Parts: sequence; structure tokens; C-alpha cells
Amino acid sequence: MNSVAIGVDIGGSHICSAAVDLTTHNIISGTRNELKINNKADAGEILDGWSKAIEGTISLIDRNELAGIGFAMPGPFDYPNGIALFKRVEKYESLYGVNISEQLRLRLQLGANMPFRYINDATAFAIAEAWIGKAGNYSRVIALTLGTGFGSAFIHNGIPVLLGETVPEMGCVWHIPYKNGIANDYFSTPWFTRKYFEKTGVKVSGVKEIAESAGNDEVAFSLFKEYGSDMGDFLAPWIEKFDAGVIVIGGNITGAFPFFGNYLRDKIERTNPRTEILLSDLGENAAIVGGVRLLDEIYWKEVKDLLPLM
Repeated sequence: MNSVAIGVDIGGSHICSAAVDLTTHNIISGTRNELKINNKADAGEILDGWSKAIEGTISLIDRNELAGIGFAMPGPFDYPNGIALFKRVEKYESLYGVNISEQLRLRLQLGANMPFRYINDATAFAIAEAWIGKAGNYSRVIALTLGTGFGSAFIHNGIPVLLGETVPEMGCVWHIPYKNGIANDYFSTPWFTRKYFEKTGVKVSGVKEIAESAGNDEVAFSLFKEYGSDMGDFLAPWIEKFDAGVIVIGGNITGAFPFFGNYLRDKIERTNPRTEILLSDLGENAAIVGGVRLLDEIYWKEVKDLLPLM
């Protein structure tokens, strides 16, 4: 068995790749490669950018040791077959219907026998956290990625849960109706920037700017309080149904956790006092490591039939 795999995290406007030692499960020092991507570009430009980043990582290892490439990929995507289905998501729409595996194998000069495996990016984060992260000692894990979207996954004994009465449809919560829309409308970066503009007339690019003024800005303070409290109320029924031992949180918005975390904890403790709330230590590496775990043949057999449900 080859001992190195490449993990690839496809973000909304960037790609990050790194080599992972399949024996230690650690990212190999110096192999991390990141590149900004114009998500509105034509298909060829996007694929060239992705292949450039991945080739940059491959060039730093022995190609003969490569076991495969695992992708943490946002949806909508045909995960079993590696086909992009991006539509009405304002990113990578030029790739709709493109077989990503075929195109990247061609550009990377990798044969058809080289495994390319795909999984939802939030699920990849959750897999890594339950495997080698802070949630490793818990059998039932809810993982959240807070950023431009409201990513989530439910994990039981290391395996994503997508069916059954204890989890929402598709094993995630972003699409669940909430207030005047869906959860994603209220627990992602666009909510913060929109609400801050509505209340102040000031345009900000992200949550970081709001957090920097939260100490002496009443509007910023109120937004974080609302965000944490509402999220706690929203999650509480699903925490109870799933009997989650821990919620592990990652994503860019976690930088502002000191401003909303206590409100989130307070709401959850009222109904689920045994559930821990932890922040990821793996950070951006989590999705990379989670994608690489798909190259473990034993684990792959347990999760591959779940991919059509994502």
C-alpha cells in the first residue's frame, strides 16, 4: 500500500492541497499549497487553477508513493462519480456537468487507476474532527463550519449519519426552514454583513470587521448576541434527537466565538446540559485530512454508499 495521499479542500474562492502521511495521519510539512481561484471564470481556467495547486503538492512528494487524492468538495456535486453540479450557487457554475476526475487526471497526467474520491466539504471537516481532532473521544458528534455558508454534519462512531429520525434530511441543517427563510440565511457571513448594513449604513466585507468593533459598538454586540442565541435555539432539538455528546465548530466565524459563544452555550445548556461545545484545533487542515481518509480502503467501504445521499 502506498503511504501518501493528497487532500484537497475546494473553497468558494480558493483551493488548498496538502500531502498526508497515511500511517501517522499527519500533513507532511512543507506540502501545503494554496491558490486563489476566480469562481466566475470559465471551466478551463478553474480546472487549470485546481490542477496547478494539486501539482504543486504532488511535486513535493514521490509520485510512486501516491495512494490517491481525496477531495472535500462543496455541493451540489455528484460525489460518487466526480461530476460538478454547481447551479444557482454563484460559484463554479461554468463547471456544471463536467467530469472533474477526467479533467484533472488529464492535466495532472495521472492514470485512470489512480483513486479520486469526493465528499462534501463540511462532512470532510466532521470526519477529521471525529478521527484525529477534539471530537475523537465522542461517539456522537455534530460538526459545524461557520463561514460563507452554514455547514454541518452528524457523525456516529466516525461515520456520517444521513438517514433516520435522529438527523435532518441529508444529514445536515443548512436547508431547514427558519424564521423567514432557511438556517443558512441566518447563520452565515452574509447575515452579519446584511444586518450590520441595515442597522448602521456601513458596508463591511466580513465578520472579522464587525468583531473588531464589538467591544465598543452596541450594534455589533447585539448582532453577536442574536446570532449565538438564535443558533442555540435552532440546534437544541437536533442535539437532543441525535443525543450529541459534543458540537465541534470550525470556519472563519469562529474567530468571533468570544463574542457569541456564551450565548450559544447558554441556550444549549438549558436543554442539553451534557453536550460539550469545542472549537476545532485542526482548522483549515480538517477538510484536507477528512478527504484523505477516503483513501483508507476499510473506511471507504463504510462510507461510499452514503455519497449519493449528500
